[in-house]
Amino acid sequence: MEENSKISVIVPCYNQAKFLEDALNSVLLQTHSDWECIIVNDGSTDDTQIIARRWLKKDTRFIYLEKLNGGLSSARNAGLEVAKGDYVQFLDADDYLHPDKFQASIDNVADCKVAIVVSNFSLFVTLEKLYSPYCVLNQELLTLEAVLYNWDAGFSIPIHCGFFKKELFDDFRFPEQLKAKEDWVMWVSLLKMQPKILFIDSNLAYYRKHPESMTIKNTMLPETLKAVSFLKTILNEEEYEKLYARLISRYYLAQMELKRRLHQIKNSNSYQTVLMIKKLLKKLGLLKFSKKIFPFFLWFKAKN
Repeated sequence: MEENSKISVIVPCYNQAKFLEDALNSVLLQTHSDWECIIVNDGSTDDTQIIARRWLKKDTRFIYLEKLNGGLSSARNAGLEVAKGDYVQFLDADDYLHPDKFQASIDNVADCKVAIVVSNFSLFVTLEKLYSPYCVLNQELLTLEAVLYNWDAGFSIPIHCGFFKKELFDDFRFPEQLKAKEDWVMWVSLLKMQPKILFIDSNLAYYRKHPESMTIKNTMLPETLKAVSFLKTILNEEEYEKLYARLISRYYLAQMELKRRLHQIKNSNSYQTVLMIKKLLKKLGLLKFSKKIFPFFLWFKAKN
């Protein structure tokens, strides 16, 4: 029965046309063929529409939705609303799936009690060169305790590592007020349902590293606090208080580590040498002049 089960792939896309073809091709190459791929154009201003419509002509299993920009959560929710599959596979437009991802997942849900299958993953910049992941997943990490209290403190789970029974989303939608951490909220919400989870120790998902990646942009503290506020609605009092205490401790320790490193830098020989040169230039009246010509030296060094 599982062999004939349909998979709904949801691909949100906002101005990532340059990566979209790779993502869709990874769906087309799947060895398990019973799938639909829902491309959700979240108000893109690039060539997303052109590329998506090209893929509609290539294979009728591709479906195209177009909506006003509402964010990643909104786009995923739009896909969930029309998904007709027995299982859900999320795939961001800049990521990629191994050709055996669907089949390996289907093989591991032969037990009808299994609701989520999670694989390991690799990092990539181009598909020709893969890198070790920023964390190595295992079965022990796929618990409510681990995900709730240790997310972003040693590990996180790329959403396309997961493979989900569609019924898990009957009562869950991504919180559209969040601009980040919505995947954390999803994992916590689903794990609160106590589903049976199986782990595949194979790198069947590929996570792209590039400057536009949301996960490597600045600090996410404000969005983390918004996510915690949302989680308060689904956690019991003990879980919520423990989570808040963990986060306060984590950020306090991070600040202490930052201060320690700054202290090390200020006491280093190189820093003291620069400070001495700066004082000397100021004493000679050359500090303003040196600030003007310093960018030129950096440009010259870069050119040579």
